[in-house]
Amino acid sequence: MPRPVTPALAADVIIEMVDRPGRPIVLIERRFEPLGWAIPGGFVDVGETVEQGAIREALEETSLAVVLGPLFGCYSDPARDPRGHTVSVVFVGSARGEPRARDDARAVTVVDPATPPPLAFDHARILADFCRWRAAGRPGR
Repeated sequence: MPRPVTPALAADVIIEMVDRPGRPIVLIERRFEPLGWAIPGGFVDVGETVEQGAIREALEETSLAVVLGPLFGCYSDPARDPRGHTVSVVFVGSARGEPRARDDARAVTVVDPATPPPLAFDHARILADFCRWRAAGRPGR
């Protein structure tokens, strides 16, 4: 039987800055298409887990050593990424320090998740879900 054609797999991390009041989050400005601000993350490499991919991508884009917390959700709308059908596994993570843009991030910013700049992909929906989840009380933390 031939191997099925499946969506690409990405891992993203909503990084809470635990050393700052209100636990703001980190966003990156994408260097490549599609342009815009985004939750740090990217494609999972063959041979790594989604957790490893999330931590690697966060470090590559923000220079932050992220500690992963809970799995936040899985976003799979076929239209969520203009480059093609991509499924994103989204984690909540925490970090301390000063983020610095690296790799395919043009810039980095720390913001209140309730008032982000315009976002790429479906990241506005993800952050709206995160804000509701945060307001309702976070499990396991």
